[in-house]
Amino acid sequence: MPATARSSAGLALSAAAAAATAAAVERAWWRPQALRGAPHHAAAGRGLSAAAALLAGAALSDSAIEHYRGSFHNPVMVLPLAVASQALGVSLHGMTERRPQPSATRAFAHALALVTGIAGSGFHLYNIVKRPGGWGWLNLFYAAPIGAPVALSLAGMLGRLAERVRRGRITTWGMLPGRLVAWLVALGLLGTSGEAGLLHFRGAYHNPAMAIPVTAPPVAAALLTGAAICPRLAAPARWSLRLLTAIGLIGAGFHAYGVQRNMGGWRNWSQNVLNGPPLPAPPAFTALAIAGLAALRLLERER
Repeated sequence: MPATARSSAGLALSAAAAAATAAAVERAWWRPQALRGAPHHAAAGRGLSAAAALLAGAALSDSAIEHYRGSFHNPVMVLPLAVASQALGVSLHGMTERRPQPSATRAFAHALALVTGIAGSGFHLYNIVKRPGGWGWLNLFYAAPIGAPVALSLAGMLGRLAERVRRGRITTWGMLPGRLVAWLVALGLLGTSGEAGLLHFRGAYHNPAMAIPVTAPPVAAALLTGAAICPRLAAPARWSLRLLTAIGLIGAGFHAYGVQRNMGGWRNWSQNVLNGPPLPAPPAFTALAIAGLAALRLLERER
């Protein structure tokens, strides 16, 4: 393993450990006089923290693979590894939080992930437009993936919302947490499905199953959006999100098989993981589905 990769891995592990330790120290020493949320707010917060952890892990894995393939030619390419690692650390800590009590440490870590993802989108957009041909299909296929940094921003937003949910019925932009989370998840599903459609189009949809992540997530997004308005749509939305949870996990298996199909298979993993289908991509659907299910539970309590 090259020295740059070893240093990046060490930085990522250190960032995750430091963030989780800071959140644990805060929980051990800070004793608030009153807890503002109810037990169901704590449960929803854990669900959103789980979704944020899975998204942060996917962003960490994806940025590590893609930036390693780019030889970390820009020193800034190390930054998303550290930020995603600390977001993963505090999200895992949030999954263990049994109290309906927010954490300032976790909220700050997630805000950092949100800002870093937005900045990364700018870097990736610049990488596309600076190439010969500018904004075109070829560069969208093979330049820096425009949607990858958004996963880190989504992890930050879901983590921030987890902390707000733990505070109880706190409105944001005039909306209660359940509706806000539902609409954010719906937007995330549409964006993730769009990126899957772009990359599967590059692969010529050679496997009919490649159409599933382009069709199922928009249906789930529509049902979840509708459930935020019409309670009758809650049941079909819940089943569609459960199906999407499985689709994300099965998709990871399909991508692992795609790596195996390349010359040398997993025995040549150091090359095929870089050039095969992205392993961290499908679990993003699972993460958003988990967040959507948490949103439905909040909506039921808010009505």
